[in-house]
Amino acid sequence: MIISRAPVRLSMGGGGTDIPYYYEKYGGFLMAAAINKYIYVIVNKRFYDSICLSYSKTEIVDDINKIEHGIFREALRYVDIKSGIELVSMADVPARCGLGTSSAFTVSLLNGLLSYKKIRTKSADLAEKACHIEIDVLKEPIGKQDQYASAFGGFRAYWFEKDGTVRVEKVRIKADKLEKLEKNILLFNLNKERSAGGVLEAHGKKAKAGDVATLERLHKIKELGLRTKKIFESGKIDEFGEILHEHWLTKKQLSSKISDTLIDEAYDLARANGAIGGKVVGAGGGGFLLLYCPDGKEKLISVMGKINLGYMPFLFETEGAKIVFKD
Repeated sequence: MIISRAPVRLSMGGGGTDIPYYYEKYGGFLMAAAINKYIYVIVNKRFYDSICLSYSKTEIVDDINKIEHGIFREALRYVDIKSGIELVSMADVPARCGLGTSSAFTVSLLNGLLSYKKIRTKSADLAEKACHIEIDVLKEPIGKQDQYASAFGGFRAYWFEKDGTVRVEKVRIKADKLEKLEKNILLFNLNKERSAGGVLEAHGKKAKAGDVATLERLHKIKELGLRTKKIFESGKIDEFGEILHEHWLTKKQLSSKISDTLIDEAYDLARANGAIGGKVVGAGGGGFLLLYCPDGKEKLISVMGKINLGYMPFLFETEGAKIVFKD
């Protein structure tokens, strides 16, 4: 038996510039921080020749082509396992919540399957294999940040080059400033699932067509990400709240699917009760609302609770994908 674990992430600036239609022309940049919420996959040899999968539903099949779950099916196909295996997935956070759960699942699954076959792989290779399955094989209209953030873990900057390669750099933030940042970021569940692919596809079509306004907003988001990296490394953590606010106002202009009346009202209420800035994490449209609040956190948590937005504590995670148990 093998237990594989991979963390989900918070995008800390530049999100959306990791999509091929953008970075292949302009180069992308973003920062992401792994957090201590994980996707687990249990891999076990099955007594029978069939394949058993357990997630939100159970599948037992005798042919890999009959598997309904796309990532399970293509990951098994990729590592050439056709029978006699049982896979179980579990998660600390719900699917479609904006924290990169789907890609973290792909990373965790691949890492477990490769370990099962006694194949060692580096973080970059693991991330690229996950990208291949989701983007190239399953044709999901998503970027590369989630796979890389989950595979590498930690607090890192990612440069997406025009040729598709990814350069990974550790963000040089002092320990006390990182602790301050961790304490001042609050996550609230909007109680709304959404498809990242659906949201990204909406403004992706405009960007592919060369829509000037869409491209200018993506350029602005990348520039804000680069500014955020500078303020983190200089220790001016509170400036992050103002940049977050500017980022959110820019991001909302990309698509009408990114926000709605409920999200706008919750954000305005948060700003009136101690939050300097914030955003909906991930592609937008639902999931978690991230807020930067240096003072009055208990009041903000109480106010958000009154509109049924539950607070989710977290810590930054220094490790990426790993095998936590192998018998």
